[in-house]
Amino acid sequence: MSQSAYIKFVQGSTVERLTLEDVRSKLMHYREQTALTGSQLDWNYAEAAFPYTFESKQDDRWFYLKGTNPLYKHIIFGPGETMSVAGNTVPCIQVVLPDEATHGDKAKANELCKYMAKQLQAELTMFNGRTIYYNPRK
Repeated sequence: MSQSAYIKFVQGSTVERLTLEDVRSKLMHYREQTALTGSQLDWNYAEAAFPYTFESKQDDRWFYLKGTNPLYKHIIFGPGETMSVAGNTVPCIQVVLPDEATHGDKAKANELCKYMAKQLQAELTMFNGRTIYYNPRK
């Protein structure tokens, strides 16, 4: 059965919502940052840190990352909405691990979700149901 994580844009987040292109650009920025780290270390760290290519179908509601080696298969990203604890509808980014996803996919998806949630100061509900609050709360 597939698993989902949600990056929720709540009060205190840097943005109210992201489009599909915004999500893609955030992931591209992550890939560029890891490439710069690799050049400083004189190692091809970008391939190890982001072993995916961007793929999309004709549907403009989501895209997926396709693994470039056998340890990684797919991770699906798409903007959407989910319910908050208070029962309100909250804009979010949904990250889905399909049935054929590997343990490597889950580890990378957790890493990418944490990176994006921290950058956006959002609330992250992980694949195991636990919540990490990167948004400023009082």
